[in-house]
Amino acid sequence: MVDALPNPQFEPRTLDSGRRLFAGPADFVLGAVELNQLPAGDLPEITFAGRSNVGKSSLINALTGRKALARTSVTPGRTQEINFFRLGNRLMISDLPGYGYAKAPKGKVDTWTQLIKDYLRGRPNLRRALVLIDSRHGIKDNDRHIMALLDDAAVNYQLIMTKADKIKPGELTRTHATVATEAKSHVAAHPNVLVTSSTEGWGIPEVQAALSELALTE
Repeated sequence: MVDALPNPQFEPRTLDSGRRLFAGPADFVLGAVELNQLPAGDLPEITFAGRSNVGKSSLINALTGRKALARTSVTPGRTQEINFFRLGNRLMISDLPGYGYAKAPKGKVDTWTQLIKDYLRGRPNLRRALVLIDSRHGIKDNDRHIMALLDDAAVNYQLIMTKADKIKPGELTRTHATVATEAKSHVAAHPNVLVTSSTEGWGIPEVQAALSELALTE
């Protein structure tokens, strides 16, 4: 493991709360392709957004300790709906269609994009969006577009760097600093940028802890 990931320190009790939340029941609820298919908003909700193949489904699986709760694919653009997962009676999480996949038909991309926008703007129980950033590439223009949309909609969001095992430690540190600096210029962005590797398990306890603070209490 990288000697010291640039993640904030959480108190042991918060880390333990995060571990218990994600060790409990985790169930697929439904996949929605239209807003009228969304599940009831009776729980705090967290959504995962990011470019195609950034590792959203892999991160959800790593957080819950399930190998196939969220479907993963090496083919970008595979997720074509908003998939919802329920963590007991404490938290709902959703996996948005990946954006920035140029090979998908334009009409389909436009439909996904509009669905994402409408969801982000109109989900009153949405507590936070996690915007995933590939550690190898940093923030791209498509990420900036989503960040601006979240700023405008006043939806709190947190940047999560993925695939940290794919680059050298020094480069990871520099990219994290660049991403964190840019995040500070966005009014709705959380100040802490977390670094993860779903493959190696790096940063997973910190993301669990951060999300447990938004869930209903036990």
